[in-house]
Amino acid sequence: GTRARDVRDGTALGVSQLPGDFDTASSVQFLLRLGETLEEWTHKRSVDDLARSMALQVDAVWRLDEEGGKKLVPLNAVSPGDLVIVHTGHVLPLDGILESGDVMLNQASLTGESVPVAKRPGAAVYAGSVVEEGNCVVRVTGAAGENRYDRIVQMIEDSERLKSGVERQAANLADKLVPWCLGGSLLTWLLTRNVTRAVSVLMVDFSCALKLSMPLSVLSAMREAGNRKITVKGGKYLERISEANTVIFDKTGTLTKACPTVLTVVPFHGSDAAEMLRLAACLEEHFPHSVANAVVRAAKERGLDHEEMHSEVEYVVAHGIATRVDGKRTVIGSRHFIFEDEGVTIAPEDREAFDSLEQACSWLYLAVDGVLSAAIGVLDPLRPEAEQTLVALHAAGIEKTVMLTGDSQNTARAIAQSLGVDEFRAEVLPEDKARYIRDEQAAGRTVVMIGDGINDTPALSLADVGIAVGSGATIAREVADVVIAAEDLRELVCLKRLSDALMRRIRQNYHFVMGFNGALILLGALGVLPPTVSALLHNSSTLLLSMHSLTKLMGEEKTSELERTHTNGNRSIQ
Repeated sequence: GTRARDVRDGTALGVSQLPGDFDTASSVQFLLRLGETLEEWTHKRSVDDLARSMALQVDAVWRLDEEGGKKLVPLNAVSPGDLVIVHTGHVLPLDGILESGDVMLNQASLTGESVPVAKRPGAAVYAGSVVEEGNCVVRVTGAAGENRYDRIVQMIEDSERLKSGVERQAANLADKLVPWCLGGSLLTWLLTRNVTRAVSVLMVDFSCALKLSMPLSVLSAMREAGNRKITVKGGKYLERISEANTVIFDKTGTLTKACPTVLTVVPFHGSDAAEMLRLAACLEEHFPHSVANAVVRAAKERGLDHEEMHSEVEYVVAHGIATRVDGKRTVIGSRHFIFEDEGVTIAPEDREAFDSLEQACSWLYLAVDGVLSAAIGVLDPLRPEAEQTLVALHAAGIEKTVMLTGDSQNTARAIAQSLGVDEFRAEVLPEDKARYIRDEQAAGRTVVMIGDGINDTPALSLADVGIAVGSGATIAREVADVVIAAEDLRELVCLKRLSDALMRRIRQNYHFVMGFNGALILLGALGVLPPTVSALLHNSSTLLLSMHSLTKLMGEEKTSELERTHTNGNRSIQ
């Protein structure tokens, strides 16, 4: 593309000197170089702006010397191994290991966690975290430029390589049009024998406007998404979100708050409810899953101390936990895992009580030595904005919303009806989610998957666009194409509208470039515009189009409308 354009520019300069009119030739050269400079500056500025908006604003830090004194030094003067002091309310400027001081760190900018996390000496800490409580000394592990800023710039550069289909088509078309511009110039000279008209045609090309305005529009959209705490890892994902017609939600942690609570413990087979909860907490404390946390929290609230009483614990992803306690095989997990995989039986005298378990909540089953010993009822409250988000997605053009969950059929049906999803699947495993996505794609649908857990990662990577909720598992955020750090599902609606607005802008830019530059070529060939005016109008339109591409896609009116929708949604749900 660049080589073809250089040939065109060189031809324009050479031809403009044939009649001996060196003033025109020098003007042409000046305008060509000016156009290139403006393009380069505009593009670099947009990338820098996006990086700066996401990067840390730290210029100097307090460094601890060997004598124990502290000195304010520029950030780039800090080397790995140095000790830096960070006080309450300040941002950690570099990655490192906590040397001394117990602190509460807000890692929302990195992980999306809204609750501060306790960190003690020896813990790894990362640039971008904010010290909410306490003061600390950090031993630096990465020099300036090797931390968050560098990763962000790399992400931006990578995202430019992940261009949307529309961008690629525009760039390819621009390259293909260069020979036609050269041919048009030659044809003009053959028909008119007028070198000035031929040069006027050469002064205009489609390449720079198309190749500059499209990426700038994408960068602008990514920056706008970033301002709403949405990280988009490439322009092509925005295009696919705009094309999406099926949106699939995981339930736990996505449609729900991922803060389940234990409602009740129903003992079976002559067991004691408190003892069964203690045993369940003993097993579940090893696994940082939201339901496991709920069981451990319930035991703690009831004053049940649970010491280690089991052998090595085996964790079966998306199924449950198995171990041995007092020589007896003890398992806890979903209905599918307990009754189908493990073949657990229900004592005859417990059958009636088991059948009468209410279906409003999810049940975790505990079995000892092959017999059901307890059922733990867990309720995972829905996000208050979930219902309104689904309504708004339909209004934004999504044809089908789907909920996939490992819950029982009855529980899933009750939740699906309360939310208004178009379709749901219950008791699904990770491979079932992936299979459902493949079936949708085979039917010609563009699929967006939203999830938060380790078991969602196969589906997130398989979907056309995988969106991770920021408070979810690290691996889910790594695999996902988009990460929503904000704790509000309605940002999905904003992302859809932003994607639609971006694709509209790209199409408008394309039509403007083709129409305006086509008119300049025609007027140059007819002798209406001299070469210098053609070049000036061409470069000016490219610059103005580039500036327009950097403006906000979501106007104030649309943003306030979205916020009103948020408010109304909260009222209707509450």
